Amino acid sequence: MSGRDLFCQPRRAGRGAALTLLFASVLVAGAATGSFGDPDRKSPSPSARSTPAAHRETVTDAAAEAMADGKSPMEAAERAVSRSGDRWGAVYSQGEYEEFEEALDGQYTGVGLCARRERDGRIEVTRVQSGSPAAAAGIRTGDRLRSVDGEKVDGRPVTEVVSLLRGDADDAAAGTKVSLGLERGTRAWSETLRRARLSTDSVTVRKLPGGVTVIKVAAFTKGVGDAVRTAVEQTPGHAGIVLDLRGNSGGLVTEAVTAASAFLDGGLVATYDVNGAQRSLHADPGGDTTRPLVALVDGGTMSAAELLTGALQDRGRAVVVGSRTFGKGSIQMPSRLPDGSVAELTVGHYRTPAGHTVDGRGITPDLEVDAEALERAETVLSGLGDPS
Repeated sequence: MSGRDLFCQPRRAGRGAALTLLFASVLVAGAATGSFGDPDRKSPSPSARSTPAAHRETVTDAAAEAMADGKSPMEAAERAVSRSGDRWGAVYSQGEYEEFEEALDGQYTGVGLCARRERDGRIEVTRVQSGSPAAAAGIRTGDRLRSVDGEKVDGRPVTEVVSLLRGDADDAAAGTKVSLGLERGTRAWSETLRRARLSTDSVTVRKLPGGVTVIKVAAFTKGVGDAVRTAVEQTPGHAGIVLDLRGNSGGLVTEAVTAASAFLDGGLVATYDVNGAQRSLHADPGGDTTRPLVALVDGGTMSAAELLTGALQDRGRAVVVGSRTFGKGSIQMPSRLPDGSVAELTVGHYRTPAGHTVDGRGITPDLEVDAEALERAETVLSGLGDPS
């Protein structure tokens, strides 16, 4: 498992999906249709509670009643969501929600490290963001992270380590200090960094020796779709492309659709339902439909990244290589609670162009491989066309 000090789970345990999994179009629809709840509405009958709208009303009513009784609306909403069985339902404080919205805007507060937990429990730095406090301190890929502010991190989930780096427990702002215990070979040392406001680099492009271009998309934050399209346009000739979606936890569906438009000439990307209403998402015309394309995925490929993968696979545009994706194909809509906190509740599900359901199933690659996935992707590209 790997993570960056950008997209971390909130500090309370038991939360649902991070807000990076939100469908932007649903978020807008929720605000436009007044679905943020009315605390004065009467509760519907128990038989009506099975609909998404009734589920939302159950949660908002619980929060309103708690506030009237002088109790915590947020805690009451969390209990209601837990009882509902909504796998992806979650409740966020106003500050947490604003933090995730900032992350979707491509901004975050942190030190600029990506890390993963190895099989033996060690936390290893996998990437250092250019221009970040970590880069200025000379921290390198492959360094071992031993502690954060004196707390040992070996064996801990990466999400917890990321939360410590960001200072979530104290709502740490840019400029606050964080002390890291590090190890490189036989050398062990400490570094004290100051957190900073950083811009995400969700899209990175590199060329392999054989001429293949790898476009790595870490998350679908704002502007990523256009960045993918630009990367495709700047790829020389008919060079093959590997679209690396491994570890992509999702993001804004509008950005995923824009990314799909880079490879499709219009047509269906996905269908979805919201409160029973069927809708569809379409690519813009004019995408590059000729150059060889492989989509690289794994168990960390989620949500909007799965939507994109399913579209490219079903439309016959890409060969999908890797391991089965996570299986997060549900749609959440935010509801504002009386104390300013936000309940994110499931209101529907999406399907791929061929009608396949993703939620709970994931997407099965055309070629399933675990080790040396990128090398296998290159081999597949060589069979699809001349990558030079």
